[in-house]
Amino acid sequence: MSHVSLNMPVFVTGHRGLVGSALVRALRGAGFKRVLTATRSELDLRDPVAVAEWFGLHRPAYVLHAAGKVGGILANSQQPADFLYDNILIHATVMRAAWQSGVQKLLYLGSSCIYPRDCPQPIREEYLLTGPLERTNDAYAIAKISGLVGCQAYRRQHGCDFISAMPTNLYGPEDNFSPSGSHVLPALIRRFHEAKLAGTPAVTIWGTGTPRREFLHVDDLARACLYLLEHYSSEQTINIGTGEDVSIRELAEMVRDVVCPGVRLEFDTSKPDGTPRKLLDVTRINQLGWKHSIVLTEGVRSTYDWYLDHQGSLREAGIDPKSSSNLVAMPSTLGKAA
Repeated sequence: MSHVSLNMPVFVTGHRGLVGSALVRALRGAGFKRVLTATRSELDLRDPVAVAEWFGLHRPAYVLHAAGKVGGILANSQQPADFLYDNILIHATVMRAAWQSGVQKLLYLGSSCIYPRDCPQPIREEYLLTGPLERTNDAYAIAKISGLVGCQAYRRQHGCDFISAMPTNLYGPEDNFSPSGSHVLPALIRRFHEAKLAGTPAVTIWGTGTPRREFLHVDDLARACLYLLEHYSSEQTINIGTGEDVSIRELAEMVRDVVCPGVRLEFDTSKPDGTPRKLLDVTRINQLGWKHSIVLTEGVRSTYDWYLDHQGSLREAGIDPKSSSNLVAMPSTLGKAA
């Protein structure tokens, strides 16, 4: 397998998002000297002509493809055609331009929501396309699957070293803390913070608290991506996760103890729980030599510290960290089929 050079240009798509920003941090921390990025106004990744021209001009040697149109269950259910259209175009144009411009290696990041809704647990890579998808985000999942198949197609037809990886639920700096679009962990951080400010005695959680979920710090994901860039070349996708999960109750208690100790948890059992368990099998990436390093408790604490340090920018984005409304945390409905 060819050595990845720190002197060659590497293009990170979606560099302003949760994953993309972590990739940029990791690349610069590892000593990569030419990290290329482009904002949405500078380059519309849905435009094949513009993307081909950009690749022809900048000639990246490596591509870490993290861009995509993302949203929670509400957005996915209301705009399935938009999620399908935008994401298929983004993946198709980037891969085509990468092949045409001679990119040495491309890593495409999928999402664990592409696995069948009722997968055996833990979820192994070979379970892909073995059953029906989750209905609430099937259009998004199909678009993400098209990117994975695209990597395989370019390998088969053109010999491109395009690989794909499937991260588990992610959290960390630059996460989405909005009340309507956040995933369960940042949503809990926000709600317990609001309870602390308001002095409310309890926070209500949807469901029984028994569903189990796996969480990976986004900086661990970024380090895994750099590891795969150097050490992995296969048509088969590879899972990235911790191989460990916690119940929603355990997660809520963990966030409570970090953000607002003493607040009482109340569970609204009239609300749905969602999928009982969602855990990736990470045997293959562990055997390859990579393992996560950020313990969940430490990750929750550092993410809350980041949230506190960036209240100004969050407020500019329409998220008021000092809101006193004690909203309900909804683990089964926040984010993309979390």
